[in-house]
Amino acid sequence: MDQLRSALPESLGVGKIHHVAVIVRDLEAALDLYRDKLGLRMEAVMPIPSDGVTIGFLPVGEVKIELVQPNDETTGAARFLESKGEGFHHVCFEVPNIQVALDRLAADGLQLIDTVARKGAEGPVAFIHPKSCHGVLIELIEAPGGPAWATLGY
Repeated sequence: MDQLRSALPESLGVGKIHHVAVIVRDLEAALDLYRDKLGLRMEAVMPIPSDGVTIGFLPVGEVKIELVQPNDETTGAARFLESKGEGFHHVCFEVPNIQVALDRLAADGLQLIDTVARKGAEGPVAFIHPKSCHGVLIELIEAPGGPAWATLGY
């Protein structure tokens, strides 16, 4: 077992799942289920103009459900919704230093959508292409207070 452990790549420091995203056609209709029927508390609804979406966060314990409604038909989120329909969109992992994580993943041969962090709704984020992740879109978010927070002006 020690030989296996020593052969494993250095950890990215994933601390937790930050959120799981569900893509929806109509945020209000989705809230009828998640908020009104399941009883989850709505934490925030906010437009993200740079991504052409409106998102809503509903906390469940230490993890959040993120509802993603595309507002611009030319975006990747809109294309995803059109081709795959409503449902699971991505999982977001929290890391202590997003640039270190991105550099390591690129060196390991993963296809990055973002090679540097960009401003997200709740901190610096970057995406890893589903082609490198067994068909799953993975988002990384830097833990509060990490180096990218100051760089991106939070």
